[in-house]
Amino acid sequence: MLLDILLFLINAHCVLTVTNGYAPVRVKCPSGKLTRSASTGLNENELTYMHSRYPIAKSNLANYLQSAKLVDFNVTSFLDETNPTIGIAFSGGGYRALLTGAGEYAALDSRTHILQGTGLGGILQSSSYITGLSGGAWLVGSVASNNLISIDELIHNNTLWQTANSILNYFDDNIVEQLLMWIDIGEQVKAKQEAGFGISITDVWGRALSYQFLSNKKQYGAGYRFSDVMNETNYRNHYAPFPILLAVGRVPDTTIANLNSTVFSFTPFEVGSESPYLNSFVETESIGTLLDNGFPQNSSCINGFDNAGFFMGTSSSLFNAIILSIDNSSLPDFLKDFINDSIIDPIIKSNIDVAKYNPNAFYKSQDPETPIESSKTLYLVDGGEDGQNIPLVPLLKRNLSVVFAFDNSADVSGLPDGTSMVKTYERQFSIAGQNTPFPYVPDQKSFLQLNLTSKPTFFGCNASNLTSLTPNVFDVPLVIYVANKPYSFPSNTSTFKLSYNLSDRNAMIRNGFEIASRLNGTLDAEWNACVGCAIIRREQERLGQEQTEQCKRCFEKYCWDGGIVK
Repeated sequence: MLLDILLFLINAHCVLTVTNGYAPVRVKCPSGKLTRSASTGLNENELTYMHSRYPIAKSNLANYLQSAKLVDFNVTSFLDETNPTIGIAFSGGGYRALLTGAGEYAALDSRTHILQGTGLGGILQSSSYITGLSGGAWLVGSVASNNLISIDELIHNNTLWQTANSILNYFDDNIVEQLLMWIDIGEQVKAKQEAGFGISITDVWGRALSYQFLSNKKQYGAGYRFSDVMNETNYRNHYAPFPILLAVGRVPDTTIANLNSTVFSFTPFEVGSESPYLNSFVETESIGTLLDNGFPQNSSCINGFDNAGFFMGTSSSLFNAIILSIDNSSLPDFLKDFINDSIIDPIIKSNIDVAKYNPNAFYKSQDPETPIESSKTLYLVDGGEDGQNIPLVPLLKRNLSVVFAFDNSADVSGLPDGTSMVKTYERQFSIAGQNTPFPYVPDQKSFLQLNLTSKPTFFGCNASNLTSLTPNVFDVPLVIYVANKPYSFPSNTSTFKLSYNLSDRNAMIRNGFEIASRLNGTLDAEWNACVGCAIIRREQERLGQEQTEQCKRCFEKYCWDGGIVK
């Protein structure tokens, strides 16, 4: 009898559920070319957003600098003649990066009260850009898709970020709900395939992720697009920093290094790369359209390929293999066959981390063609696969004054050793890294032995020292590097730890708050002022202004002095 009831409920669910919300749909094409050369600068819609965003950010920055108690510094007169711009970057690292990053995000947010600490509240509201990759993309993608939700609200929310159960067993002992989840996912991915689009394990992974990160959306975000982010209230009103997720382009069966990687940016307006290996962008909402040199090949275009969960899954495709570990005996036939084929087929299995974007919107978009543009399928992988686990590259193209680089990588014993910073520094000397100057950094041994990961460290403190990197030294941001460190909780958890009970989830978030706030301000009463000194530094240099004595002390304390360990 119980089995009969279960089968009845499942059949009724399959009939009533709208299963094609995930599948892209055909729409009338906009006029003109849908791709553009990256050489033309930033996207016009992004520029328009930032034009309206910046006065709001600048007003919040004025409030932050006033509250930071900068000594012998006139905030009003300084901001009357300068325009400091701030970027925030959250590294990859699975749930460790998500939760630690969430605490760091909370420390920058003026809305944070629940953690009851002394943070850097107001920096988030003062920032122009926020980027994430892999686990950091879960953070940025989730908060952006949920109207730049605060961590206070999220902790009190009873649906978002329910991490007590792995997404592979999201509904725990509720067998019916768990089975219905996989039926829904299977039907949605199948609908995409039947609509004529290539699919990969990333589709399954992205839909599963959405049960935690887009749970406030209809059908767990099956029909929610990353381009929809700009319809959220805080984005319509320009209250939120502009979000960017990262992935890396890869030809199957090849390897990626930081020196040859094509770093892809996903924004609500466009997707693409400034790398010479592509140098092209396509409108985000049209990324599933069959294009040739940027022009539609049919009378209709495609919308809906830019599912927000699929983008977050693409940025974290390193985790695709987890889907293969599911006990698929109880899965619907489509998913069971799809996963079994992925396990058995050696070619698919060796490229299990690949997200397929088929058709490739960049097909024949340049002459001569690069390998990416000559393929009818675009292959993307986890944003950290080139070793640049902090999503810095897009920020180096946007003339920022300062970038907060939150590193929650697991290089040594589950903690960072500066590898991501080294990789980004090295990349600027390659073809792939043209026109992305980055401050000098030491090697990993020096990062550790000079304790540059044990407290925040500033890199690029003096623009005059960067002349050998670029003639435009004032356009190289000062980088505030902040590495994961266990204060009140052992935050060096495994990248592949898939569940955290709510107590541990909140403890990880609190520890992240303590990392960014210098243990709630107890390790340095002037930390907020020192951050203020870093924010204003580039504009002071541009104007030829001398630092205050307070800022000089801060820089002596936090700036890397150029030393290395031999």
